[in-house]
Amino acid sequence: MTRVVRETHFSTLKLIQRGKVRDMYDLGDAYLMVATDRMSAFDVVLPDPIPGKGVVLTQISLFWFDIMAPLIGSHVISADVSHFPESCRPYAADLEGRSILVQKAVPLPVECVVRGFITGSGWKSYRRDGSVCGILLPENLVESDRLPVPIFTPSTKEEMGKHDINIDFDEMVKRIGASLAEQVRELSMAIYNKGAQIADEKGILIADTKFEFGLVDGKLILIDEVLTPDSSRFWPKDTYAPGGSQKSFDKQYLRDYLLSLDWGKNPPGPRLPQAVIDNTRAKYVEAMTLLCGDRHGL
Repeated sequence: MTRVVRETHFSTLKLIQRGKVRDMYDLGDAYLMVATDRMSAFDVVLPDPIPGKGVVLTQISLFWFDIMAPLIGSHVISADVSHFPESCRPYAADLEGRSILVQKAVPLPVECVVRGFITGSGWKSYRRDGSVCGILLPENLVESDRLPVPIFTPSTKEEMGKHDINIDFDEMVKRIGASLAEQVRELSMAIYNKGAQIADEKGILIADTKFEFGLVDGKLILIDEVLTPDSSRFWPKDTYAPGGSQKSFDKQYLRDYLLSLDWGKNPPGPRLPQAVIDNTRAKYVEAMTLLCGDRHGL
């Protein structure tokens, strides 16, 4: 039976942040990052968790952090609970499979989005004026078309509950400087291209994704999560058909359900039927299994 962790309450550890999905604890010289089973959609945390979701996100991220190591280092110190500080041991059952001991990094104030296909907010922007984040795209694209080449479309990183805002590269330069912006764009494209190729071989199309970077002693590293069903759109390769929305392994299924409701995308979020919970969980687990195998018996 999957252990469900909606929130962590580790009374002897210092909680510094409870985000949409992750709880962060300050251990002194490192952070403890715990991926809970909370589910957010449209920047609202829903009342019902998705059992095992935090394990899926953690295991997929660890898979990709390892693969991307030749391109860029990550914040990972260890994901082996037995190697965590002694102060974490009382909470081992809740930490197993869903937690990472990470370096303390200063996050960049932007999210780095790469799009290989035209969908979501990019499709809305393209229909409006033929461009996405200031990048002019070919005429006559249809929804879910593969782009001739992937594009880099950064966004702001807003506080929880607020919507991120797409920005162009010039605005990103204003926020973090030209040299760092160029470096982040180049790395984002390289990570996406490598990840998309590997995922394609495993039957998954990565339509788009977002990365987060941080600085440790002035050195750029990859932080948070990478190429997961929460941070990316995963489409089954065998059913891909441009011209409309696609089946997915990510939370688009859940978004589509929520869009069918009379809900204004503001807190509190609606309760989820058990069938929606079960189907969402199954999609996340299938994505993990295809990419890196079922690591924790989900």
